[in-house]
Amino acid sequence: MTEDVLVGTDVRVGRLSLNRPKAIHALNLAMCEAMIDALVKWQGDDAVEAVMIDHSEGRGFCAGGDIRMLAESGAKDGKEARLFFHTEYRLNHLLFTYSKPVVAFMDGITMGGGVGISQPAKYRVATEHTRFAMPETGIGLFPDVGGGWYLPRLEGRVGVYLALTGARLDGAECLALGLATHYLPSEKLAEAKARIAVDPDRIGGILGELSVTAPPAGITQHLERINRLFASDTYEDILAALEADGGEWATKELATLHGKSPQTCKVALRQLKEGGEMHDFAAQMRQEYAIGSRVVQMHDFIEGVRALIIDKDNSPKWDPSTAEAVTDEWIDAIFAPLPENEKWTPL
Repeated sequence: MTEDVLVGTDVRVGRLSLNRPKAIHALNLAMCEAMIDALVKWQGDDAVEAVMIDHSEGRGFCAGGDIRMLAESGAKDGKEARLFFHTEYRLNHLLFTYSKPVVAFMDGITMGGGVGISQPAKYRVATEHTRFAMPETGIGLFPDVGGGWYLPRLEGRVGVYLALTGARLDGAECLALGLATHYLPSEKLAEAKARIAVDPDRIGGILGELSVTAPPAGITQHLERINRLFASDTYEDILAALEADGGEWATKELATLHGKSPQTCKVALRQLKEGGEMHDFAAQMRQEYAIGSRVVQMHDFIEGVRALIIDKDNSPKWDPSTAEAVTDEWIDAIFAPLPENEKWTPL
């Protein structure tokens, strides 16, 4: 059992507390395995009626996965990276299909892998500290952990906007978009957890009683622009629409996109289009695993991690460097199903 995630039971509730504060609680393989083991055990334990997922000290709920390890693996043979994705996606799917209510406390940075373990939860609690994002286009990966399922199911084209730009949302915006079910002040979380542990039949009521009115959600004033300018499933069309608009907001978003991996942006657009049409979360995870097993070994991911994490120069050199240079054939190869013996499988 890893100390990077604290596993225990609290009266009638199972408790998973992420415990890697120096890494903003980013997930590693041992954490995913420990969480799966606990969830499987609690699934068959009548004494455990619900599950809470939170984090120990620090400013983040979960800042994603261990991308440095993924990049180092991708630069070699990708084997370690594929094992991590396979396990992490099993955790995501287990939570999505879990038979007991799950409460995720997104009190702080909730990105990438943190989205993957909070969005399947029935109850998703945001606070004034919540900073939610899928920032993968900035590191040449792709919005995985079920991003292809959750994002296209948001209002209008918001999911496409979040996937492409990596925009950060606060807790009020998460509530307004349905990414969170409740908004609590952080000082009420300890009371919420204590009361839920004693009375898990009343999770919704307890969270409702402790909720407060969230501040105005800034993103709502941009929804019309997002729906209009991010309407296309073709990346070149979105860039052209932003350029043609020429307004202050569109110009800022266009500049943001010019810093992102064109390959990742095209992957994300196709992933969200196909994911929005899927009826089975496991099928989505199978597709994401095929994508992930390839892009983790490709230039843009290794270069993105170099620029962001290793050298910290924030000047990735993407290749292909333009949207036009990323051909349909290039994307088709990334999306091709894996051979039967290599495919992702749920638990």
